[in-house]
Amino acid sequence: MQTLVTVIGARPQFIKAAPLSRCLRGRLREVLVHTGQHYDAGMSDIFFDELAIPQPDYNLGIGSDSHGAQTGRMLAEIERVLDIEKPSQVLVYGDTNSTLAGALAAAKLHIPVIHVEAGLRSFNRDMPEEINRVLTDRLSTTLFAPSDVAVRNLRDEGIRDGVHEVGDIMLDAVNANVARAAECSRILAALGLSKKSYYLCTIHRAENTDDPVTLRAIFDGLASLDRDAIVPLHPRTARKLAESGIAPRGAVRAVDPVGYLDMLALQSSAAAILTDSGGVQKEAYYCGVPCVTIRRETEWVETVGTGWNVLCGADAETIRRAAAAQAQFDGPRPPLYGDGRASARISEIIVRA
Repeated sequence: MQTLVTVIGARPQFIKAAPLSRCLRGRLREVLVHTGQHYDAGMSDIFFDELAIPQPDYNLGIGSDSHGAQTGRMLAEIERVLDIEKPSQVLVYGDTNSTLAGALAAAKLHIPVIHVEAGLRSFNRDMPEEINRVLTDRLSTTLFAPSDVAVRNLRDEGIRDGVHEVGDIMLDAVNANVARAAECSRILAALGLSKKSYYLCTIHRAENTDDPVTLRAIFDGLASLDRDAIVPLHPRTARKLAESGIAPRGAVRAVDPVGYLDMLALQSSAAAILTDSGGVQKEAYYCGVPCVTIRRETEWVETVGTGWNVLCGADAETIRRAAAAQAQFDGPRPPLYGDGRASARISEIIVRA
């Protein structure tokens, strides 16, 4: 039986790994490596519990650091694991430092790399995630793209071999858990919320958190919204708010990070979602909730084309207006990223390799 090493380290990767791991286990030996990029219990442990992800075979405990230091430490530790396990393939998800470190470690040992969520491009090289995804695609042998736009991006860069359009694996996760979230989650009652009575907001990207002027403008915009803005605070965002002396005020209701089921429940019932997260943009679309992306560009361009997602810079008044307008949006919602069977397609191709 072939051995596959899967490298994960951040919340979106835990969500993507859950449906695919279920498809793979029993057909091959999967060794799960958690880098520790997200190490807070609210950003890591709860996802393993709720999504029934097998406990990691290796937890590297890397934690936070500068991009170079974090990626370098991950690279060294993943290489050690690969030397022990000697897998036939290494699988990575998305665009984090864990993604790039896993791909680099495998490629340097001449182990084929599988990239789930290949071909995404924001075309903004100031984003660390853009560097990670471009380099990972270059290192990969098998590339699973979520859409024809992603396939076209790869083709434009001369990457044609090993590319498969399979749909978005996060749709598999939403479909498997949205009804369960509605049944099991008590988050709306705990926060005293009713359907469509609030906005949901997540902010975590360095471009929005690391400049105090930008961070203040975003939270000024959230403070001026016409409904409560529920903001599960990413640890980085909480730290930057404290360092900058910015106190959430007005409409903002900051809460601790929430698990996947609570997040799905909050997303499904929001009037609109404001975010800088790629994953949350897609989850908003799948839940039928309009989205405001607080960035100048997005790798999920198809959602913008439908009107369900709009791009909005870090300007307080623009954020206020965009949220109010999106809360009224209700247009057609075509299937942009497959039929929710990406994990089955991916597992079949991996097992046949």
